[in-house]
Amino acid sequence: MKHWYQIIPNNTGLSSYIWIIFCLLPFFFIFRSSSVLEIIFGIVMILIFFVAYRLSFISHNRLVYVWISIKMAISLSMTILFGYIYFALFLAFFIGTIRNKAGFLSLYIVHLTTTLAAITVIFFIQNESLFPQLPFIIISIIGVILLPFTIRYRQKQQRLEGELEDANEKISQLKVIEERERIARDLHDTLGQKLSMISLKSDLAGKLIAVKPQSAIKEVEDISQTARTALKEVREMVSNMRGAKLEDELVRVQQIIEAAEMEFHFDGDVQLNNTPLLVENVLSMCLKEAATNIVKHSNATTCHINLHQTQTDVSIVVTDNGKGIGENKGSFQGHGLQGMRERLEFVNGSLDIVSNNGTILTIRVPNVIKQEQREE
Repeated sequence: MKHWYQIIPNNTGLSSYIWIIFCLLPFFFIFRSSSVLEIIFGIVMILIFFVAYRLSFISHNRLVYVWISIKMAISLSMTILFGYIYFALFLAFFIGTIRNKAGFLSLYIVHLTTTLAAITVIFFIQNESLFPQLPFIIISIIGVILLPFTIRYRQKQQRLEGELEDANEKISQLKVIEERERIARDLHDTLGQKLSMISLKSDLAGKLIAVKPQSAIKEVEDISQTARTALKEVREMVSNMRGAKLEDELVRVQQIIEAAEMEFHFDGDVQLNNTPLLVENVLSMCLKEAATNIVKHSNATTCHINLHQTQTDVSIVVTDNGKGIGENKGSFQGHGLQGMRERLEFVNGSLDIVSNNGTILTIRVPNVIKQEQREE
């Protein structure tokens, strides 16, 4: 129950209209009696019951058990005096909301025992008047038996779903923070060194203008070239952030490989299925980085790319016949490998490298983004 002021229980599997009928039925049972005192007593009991029922949801201490005891007493009185047993369903619902397992089991046993005892008593006292509503009494007994466990299970499921939603929200926030840190690292790597160089050369050019004008001109030309290079790298980085399709990236990779006078081979289907755009962007950036490393460091003559996809993940295997990373491992580590790992970790991916008569680089990324949409 989401709000303390709600009288009609939610998530019970019964229509709200049925609960409204249960709220109105006690008046019918009361007015069947010919005694004015009994009618007044019954109306007072109904009002006290619903007041106690509402107070049960705003009490977070031992008072809860006091209100439950009052409701049980009223329910038994209404059952024995007027043959109205349907308050037992309201009690069964509320007992299902008790989180404490010991309290839940104790109240469940007491409520079930007293309800069955009261029904047994009125069958001996008012057998003829109860016979027409026997099917409803049986349904009520089944409700008293099953409803508390149903409500308890549903509320536990709702709590778990709420915790899962909170966890997913925290994961999303962590992903945003991690992506910001990655962008900051990329900006630092792209601009930090070049801006420092521009600053140093600017100071040097200022000092050389009066003493060595030609050297100052050379420094200014270097500043201009460095600035253009930095601008180009920033544009490439922003373009990557906007998102790159794997199919388009494969075309550019082929052009890079063939421009370096290497043979290019590709196996697989570039049309990815059930793969989120974020995962495809990460695969594209990693593939581009792998091709750049091959051209710059491998001295290879062939490059083979194999793309394999299943329902759960996508893997790309990049193979070359170059010198491997054994002779120049530190250089390879410093040219994008760490960035590739960080991008893949961002989407729960992995990067494996084997150096054996060349280099075999395996990129594997699960389709984890779809998982959140299926959690329901």
